[in-house]
Amino acid sequence: MINYSAPDLTQHPPRSIRVRLGGYVHLARLLDKARAVLAGKNGEFHYNCPIDELFFAFTRIDHAALLAEIKTGKTDLEILAWVDEQSKRQRHEIIAWSAWLEQHGPGGAEGHEWIASVIKAHKSERDDIRSFADLLDFDDYHSYGGKA
Repeated sequence: MINYSAPDLTQHPPRSIRVRLGGYVHLARLLDKARAVLAGKNGEFHYNCPIDELFFAFTRIDHAALLAEIKTGKTDLEILAWVDEQSKRQRHEIIAWSAWLEQHGPGGAEGHEWIASVIKAHKSERDDIRSFADLLDFDDYHSYGGKA
C-alpha cells in the first residue's frame, strides 16, 4: 500500500500530473514530491522543478512557503485550503490554467528533441507524446517497470 503522507518515490512514482486537487492539475504530484523530499525518499524526483515553477508562478506562492506548510503534516485538503487562501485565484482561472498545463508542451526544436530522447531512452517507438503531461506519465510508467 502506498503511504501518501510520506511517499517513497524510490518505489513508486508520484501521482500523475493529471490528478486534480481543487481543480489544479499537478498539485497532487507536487505534494507527493515535497513529502518525499521531506522524508528523504524522493529518488530522482525534484521539488521546484520547471513544471513546479509554473504552478508557483500561477498561484504566486513561494516554493519554500509551501514546503514549510507541508512540513507541518497537513493533509491534501488542508494544503489545498492554504493554497486557495494564498493564491486567491478564481475557479475559472484554475480550470483554464489546468487545461493549459495539461496540454503544454515544448515550443521549439530543442524541447521536441529532449522529449524524443526520453522516449528513445525507454526503447520505445511512441509517436503520440505531445505534452509534458504525456511525457511525465510515459516516463513514470516505464521507469517503474511498464512496457511500451
